[in-house]
Amino acid sequence: MKKAETLHHWKGLTPSNPLPHMTPIPYKARGSRYGACGIRIDGNPAFVDAVLSCLKSLIDGENCLTRLELARSVVDGSGIGKRLDNADHSNGAAEVCYVRLHQRGREGAMAAMIFDRDLHEPTQRFAELQAAK
Repeated sequence: MKKAETLHHWKGLTPSNPLPHMTPIPYKARGSRYGACGIRIDGNPAFVDAVLSCLKSLIDGENCLTRLELARSVVDGSGIGKRLDNADHSNGAAEVCYVRLHQRGREGAMAAMIFDRDLHEPTQRFAELQAAK
């Protein structure tokens, strides 16, 4: 889509929970995750927090059936051999945060069910979202 088409489409969207639309990455998947359902947020820490605050519904992806791949770190360019001239350091060091959904393996799912009771309610909510699709 062109920018104008994308803006028009975006303006017409009704806010919704993205979790039911996230296809989990299969257990022990290998290879690139480019094009898989996921989110990358980069910028100053306040910006990353502001975007995450709008995505709280994704927290139910951490349950007995699926887990969230959640990585947040400071970026300085040394790991990729680049200068980050446009990185926003206005509110602390520039950061990047990745969020992806993964299926748990059978053993992990069973262990989560038995040993982590805090995951039972998110599992129920996640299952209800999947059933409503």
